[in-house]
Amino acid sequence: MSSVHQQSIVIDGLIISKWDKSILEDMRRGGLTAANCTVSIWEGFAATVENILNMKQLIRENSDLALQVRSVADIQRAKAENKTGIILGFQNAYACEDNLGHAEAFADMGVRVMQLCYNTQNLVGTGCYERDSGLSGFGHEMVAEMNRVGILVDLSHVGPLTSKEAILASQKPVCYSHTLPAGLKQHPRNKSDEELKFIVEHGGFVGVTMFPPFLRRGIEATVHDYVEAFDYVINLVGDDNVGIGTDFTQGYDKGFFDWITMDKGRYRKLTEFGTILNPEGIRTIGEFPNLTAAMESAGWTASRIEKVIGKNWLRLYDEVWTV
Repeated sequence: MSSVHQQSIVIDGLIISKWDKSILEDMRRGGLTAANCTVSIWEGFAATVENILNMKQLIRENSDLALQVRSVADIQRAKAENKTGIILGFQNAYACEDNLGHAEAFADMGVRVMQLCYNTQNLVGTGCYERDSGLSGFGHEMVAEMNRVGILVDLSHVGPLTSKEAILASQKPVCYSHTLPAGLKQHPRNKSDEELKFIVEHGGFVGVTMFPPFLRRGIEATVHDYVEAFDYVINLVGDDNVGIGTDFTQGYDKGFFDWITMDKGRYRKLTEFGTILNPEGIRTIGEFPNLTAAMESAGWTASRIEKVIGKNWLRLYDEVWTV
C-alpha cells in the first residue's frame, strides 16, 4: 500500500455490496475511510426502514471495523480510528413514497445521500431507461426538502432532462455518484460530455464508476482502464469535482442482478448486464490500494490523487450536509 493511499482519506461514493462482516473486513483491508452504502433501491418506506435497522445492527456488532457517518467529522474520526465510515444512501426516492416528511425521517435516521430515480419513472421524475418528462412538481418539492435536511441529491441513474432540471432546482451541489463518460462508451447509464460539464459548471460533482457493462472494454478492463475513465472526465471538468464511485456489487449472485434490472424489481426487463467481472486489479474492495498505485503509474501528482480518492468527496459532503 503506497504512502499516499495510507495517509489519505479514501472515500467510495457508491457501494452496493451484500452487507455483512466480510464486506466490512474487506473495506478495512482496502484502506477505505468511508463509503456511501446503498440501503434502498426498489423497497418502499417500511422495507427500507428495515434495511436501515439491519445496517445499524451490523455496524454495532462490528464496532471495531465500522461506524455510522452522519457528518464529515465522523469520516475524520473513522480515519483516526482506522475504521470505515458507513454513509447510509438510497438509489431511489421510491422509499419516500408520496410523503415529503419521509425525507426528513430518513435524514433523522442518518441517510445522507438519495438518488432521485432508479432507471424508471417515479413520483419525483424519470430514470435513464425511459422517455424523460423531467422533474415533477413533487420532485421540485423533494429537492428543496433534501436541501433543507442535508441529503445529497444523486442523479446517476436519472434521465437527462430530470437531471438538468434537478441541477438547476437545487440550492446545494448535486452529484452523479457513479457514472462513466458516454465519450468512451455509449450506454443509457453513461453521461455525455455536455452533461458532465453542465453538472460541474453548476457546482456539482462526478463520481466515476467501474461497473463493467459501462466501461469501454467491459469485462476485459483492468484497473488502468478505470484510471483512463478518470482521466477522460478530469480532462473535461478538472480534478476538483471528481471522485470514486465504484458501484462494487461484492457478494451478490445472478438473482440480485435480475432484481435490479427490472422495473420495481419485478416488472419489465430494462437491460441485460451479462457477465459482471470488475476490472482486473480491483476485483474486490480489499484491492483498493491498486487504484491509487495505478493513478501513480499514470503520472498523477500526489495532490491530484489525494483529491480524487477522497478529499473532493469530503468537501462536497461538508457543503451539502451542513444545515
